[in-house]
Amino acid sequence: MTAKFTAACIQSDSGVDIDANLKQISGLIREARAAGADFIATPEVSNFREAKRKLMFDKAETEQTSVSLDGFRNLAADTGAWILAGSLAIRLDDDDRVANRSYLIDATGNIVATYDKIHMFDVDLPNGEFYRESESFRPGEQAVLAETPWGRLGMTICYDVRFPHLYRDLAKAGADMFTIPANFTHTTGKAHWHALQRTRAIENGCFVIAPAQCGVHPGKHPTYGHSVIVNPWGEVLADAGAEPGYITAEIDIAEVAKARAMISTLTQDRPYRLAGPAPEADAAE
Repeated sequence: MTAKFTAACIQSDSGVDIDANLKQISGLIREARAAGADFIATPEVSNFREAKRKLMFDKAETEQTSVSLDGFRNLAADTGAWILAGSLAIRLDDDDRVANRSYLIDATGNIVATYDKIHMFDVDLPNGEFYRESESFRPGEQAVLAETPWGRLGMTICYDVRFPHLYRDLAKAGADMFTIPANFTHTTGKAHWHALQRTRAIENGCFVIAPAQCGVHPGKHPTYGHSVIVNPWGEVLADAGAEPGYITAEIDIAEVAKARAMISTLTQDRPYRLAGPAPEADAAE
């Protein structure tokens, strides 16, 4: 296992055209690899973004027929880089929703691990925006920890970042780094994006690699961009801003042990009881 490597986040503004999105992201992956990246991560829903459920379902390909997945696998084999296809909308055989699935691909093009997003973005924002991700996507049920040449990777997606217990469990299971590919809205991103990424890094002593979508999502909702790479001390090593492109940063996995030695919260959890008013009894019918 090698302690140091260069990570890259691709920041794209994927639209409704699968081929055009793959072309844009492939070009950025090749640029990042030429700049020295060993591990390259793309955003959530890299294959396409659609506003309407039926259009998404009709356009989604299966894992076996996905042009985007084949493209990322071929890119990994061609460039010799590990690639995280942040997530793809994948048609399922047994559901009228799709999977929001992340793929970890090694340098020979083999799929090492997959992860289906667990937490669905079902929210109502103060400005009138609302989202019902669970209507289009089937939630995953399994957390995923994967081996890489540099350390153990905890795979997550976007809205997962608001559920700290998932990251705590991954860190306690041995994760040195988290991937958090995202399609964050501009409204929530401006308020919370950097704080959440830094917090997940700090409280677990892990690196965070968070590639994000930018531009305007179909449905005329702007996304936030600002792909980031954060070290275990919570320092932002690179930030992509608001436009398509890529960022890189050197990752030294030895920093994980150093951060955890200074503040050892992963080994200092203690059991406790919750004191307070008893839950109210259900009203009689």
